[in-house]
Amino acid sequence: MKNNFLFIVVLSLLLNQVIKSQPINFNIEVGEELTYVVKYTLLELGELRFKILEKKEKEGQTYYRMMVYIDSYSGIPFVDLHEIFETHYNINHHSDYFRGTHKSDDYYGFTEYQFDYKNKKIRVKRGDLKPYKIYKDTSETLTQKMHDGLSIFYFARWNFGANKLVKLSCFVAEQKANADINFYTKTEKAVSSYINYEVDCRKLDGYTDVQGIFGLTGGFEGWFSNDEHSVPIYAKLHVILGSVTCHLKSWRKSNWNPPKAK
Repeated sequence: MKNNFLFIVVLSLLLNQVIKSQPINFNIEVGEELTYVVKYTLLELGELRFKILEKKEKEGQTYYRMMVYIDSYSGIPFVDLHEIFETHYNINHHSDYFRGTHKSDDYYGFTEYQFDYKNKKIRVKRGDLKPYKIYKDTSETLTQKMHDGLSIFYFARWNFGANKLVKLSCFVAEQKANADINFYTKTEKAVSSYINYEVDCRKLDGYTDVQGIFGLTGGFEGWFSNDEHSVPIYAKLHVILGSVTCHLKSWRKSNWNPPKAK
């Protein structure tokens, strides 16, 4: 089961040469909810809904519990996708835990990764939920801090910085993978099909060597709001069929609207 989705990570947001090497402080908000529509040309394929659920502590480590709900629209040929991904994003910028649930007409199961940095192991569990049955429970060697597909999204938003290339080690689709992300400081205008003005943004692009949701494979580009919220506004993703786009449709955030481009 392909269970990673990696379409978004963020860009740089620094305004002058003096502070170009310093990341800004990401304004993370428990309760935030962001909804995106995925489109293939003019056809709307489905929605992605991101939520920051809570801030927690475990064994002296602080992390945020975050989820994305992935649903294709009914009646779309060859696409029947209903998944929920959960990540525990450590404030030291790595993943502590990942769980994905996958549902279709004939399948309802889960995949789970437990990143045990102390004992240098990744525990991988996979099974059915109804009825509950485990049919994979194995461990792999862990030699460095890792990301799952969802934690990359928040790593990018949290780590605004100067022009730079970031190389991330990931564990997705039950295999080790890599993601390269290029951050830029140049301001650009971006448009979502669901926002009636141009948004002040900065850009990132990159490449991943694993296949993800909606057939994501290879390169991606994203435009994020040019403020401390770093909300993804619009993205282009290369997929097996060609390319899809993701458009911010709605948001639930305190005292925030997409900043207007000048």
